[in-house]
Amino acid sequence: MIKIGMMLGDRYEILEKIGTGGMSDVYKAKDHKLNRYVAVKVLKQEFSENSNFVSKFRVEAQAAASLMHPNIVNVYDVGEDAGIHYIVMELVEGITLKRYIEKKARLSVKEAVSIAIQACMGIEAAHNNHIIHRDIKPQNIIISKEGKVKVTDFGIAKAATSDTITSNVMGSVHYTSPEQARGGYSDEKSDIYSMGITLFEMLTGRVPFNGDTTVAVAIKHIQEPMPSPRDYVPEIPVSVEQIVLKCTQKSPDRRYQTAGKLIEDLKKSLVSPDEDFVKVMDMDTGGATRKISRDELNEIKKQSGRKTSHTEEIRLKKNDRRTAAPPSRGGKKKQGSYEANYREEEEEEEESRMERFTTVAAVIGAVLIGCIVIVLVGRGIGVFNFAPGRQEDSVKMIAVAGMSEAQARQELVGLGLEVSVVYEENADVAEGQVIGASVMEGTQLSAGDKVELTVSGTSGVKIPDVKNKSLAEAVSELEAEGFVPEKNEGFSDTVAKGNVMAQNPEAGTGAERGSTVTITVSQGAQESRVPMPDVMGMLPEDAKTTLEASGLNVGNVEEVNNDNETTVGKVCYQSYSVGTEVEPGTTVDLHVSIGPKVTYMYMANIESPALEDPAYVQGTPCIIVLTTASGRELYRMTTASFPTPVNLLEINEATGTLTLIYNVTSQSSTVVNPETGETTTVPGTVEEKSINRPVEFSRKE
Repeated sequence: MIKIGMMLGDRYEILEKIGTGGMSDVYKAKDHKLNRYVAVKVLKQEFSENSNFVSKFRVEAQAAASLMHPNIVNVYDVGEDAGIHYIVMELVEGITLKRYIEKKARLSVKEAVSIAIQACMGIEAAHNNHIIHRDIKPQNIIISKEGKVKVTDFGIAKAATSDTITSNVMGSVHYTSPEQARGGYSDEKSDIYSMGITLFEMLTGRVPFNGDTTVAVAIKHIQEPMPSPRDYVPEIPVSVEQIVLKCTQKSPDRRYQTAGKLIEDLKKSLVSPDEDFVKVMDMDTGGATRKISRDELNEIKKQSGRKTSHTEEIRLKKNDRRTAAPPSRGGKKKQGSYEANYREEEEEEEESRMERFTTVAAVIGAVLIGCIVIVLVGRGIGVFNFAPGRQEDSVKMIAVAGMSEAQARQELVGLGLEVSVVYEENADVAEGQVIGASVMEGTQLSAGDKVELTVSGTSGVKIPDVKNKSLAEAVSELEAEGFVPEKNEGFSDTVAKGNVMAQNPEAGTGAERGSTVTITVSQGAQESRVPMPDVMGMLPEDAKTTLEASGLNVGNVEEVNNDNETTVGKVCYQSYSVGTEVEPGTTVDLHVSIGPKVTYMYMANIESPALEDPAYVQGTPCIIVLTTASGRELYRMTTASFPTPVNLLEINEATGTLTLIYNVTSQSSTVVNPETGETTTVPGTVEEKSINRPVEFSRKE
């Protein structure tokens, strides 16, 4: 049972619940080992009790942990603690694509395509690592506050679909591919189908197939033709419509074969939205019966993860030859001839394999020799210089104005600098000559520093205008043209928060593909945010006063060990960096130092209670209890033999109490009645007693 404040794996502190799903609950947690916030996905009880599922779940989650990509929610850790199975993931501050669509009813074409491009980049990275998602849907795509699109739950879907998990647990059937709906084999093209349905929903605000039950929806995916998104939103460009329809073909062979091909068409649709460039395989060609090749057969075996045994391969070959030329009945000569032919064909096939191996080896050898020749020639003319220490040398910027672009580039590259070029029309400077550089002549630079040349002319690719566009749209448009966007933040009274307020170089400027375009994203009006004050080293009361004076709130104040003895009793950690711009009312967590972590030990012989109480009878059982000053019990045992040795290590407090609990039995007595002279025997009584001894523990050095 997960509770707020509990620790998982002696590392992750559960802070709050931030989401729930069919298989798991998601919590915000703090990783005390790396001092960062993370998301912890905890399996629900019914799945944690299924050992088969848990085993597959761990394997797939560990595989997903190998994925590191900016468009994937990265998996950091997988663990189990007291029967609780969990995955630790990157914490993304933002909302799901499903929620974003619900808030905006439907997205603009450019925004939908931009989001799809980023999501497909994450999917492509997973496919390149042979990981298939199998549950792509808007609920599993997150848009961060910075505008980054991230796909989550890689690997987890495979664990679920490989076990007996119902479709309503796996998520909505509205996005499943026909082959998944049939329960058949699914591969990368199943993810592409689901991505097509997701793009359809972004463009139209609805899913293409609906029904009263999950089975009804699944049947529609299998049988009913895919509606066009233009049926609901006529202004959708033809290229985007065709991309959606190609992604959602019933036959996997007629869809995009890779996520990379889908990304190419999505980027092209941003540039030429009304061009009909999407190629869908013709139904007649696609439906024609054709003989499967050996390469295709091998690929199917590789994908299915099964190896055809040698015996089965021989059987298949025999069947093929029997079909082609069956031997006559009773013809021994013909039968022997058939077996001889079969052996000859096996030998020919072996020779063919050897020929292929020899050819490949020859090609590899030629390539290696070619590379060696290129490197030797390059070193001879100075293109490749592997002189040790070169990268650490300081270089001085040279004058490049008036040089040709090629000459300036060669000179700067020779100094070990990275060069990019922007083009500017200038009537006073001949076309192709350098007007100036981003670094002044004489400036000391290090090898690898970047220098931007401004060259006269209109060459290069024109930088698109991304001002006043959302960050996601801006990034996708720039990447579609081949530029590398670099994000800065600023404040603006006129540009909406999250939109681009400035770009450098300006729109319309010519620049090389691969060059960097810096975009400044608005954080809203400046007065709406406050800088984080520095409260490190303050007393907790002073820190609280300082934060509240800045319009901020104090959250959790936790006492922690800190090796710096000068910070004892003072703030040694604040949850936001000094100077960070935050919203008024932001909650700041603090840590107060209680000094370095000190441990103590207790090594003593416990003496008999008779030292304090003469009524104690030697040999009477006695309970020995040792507790710390805070009441934490360290030791408990029962003994009748004294002195008793006790040795304890790793005690976290300096003092404690030793308690001895025992029984004292009084003797029976005889009472005489003075009036009657009658005598009565009074039995003895048993009384529980205890003795407390204060204890000081020894400090461990």
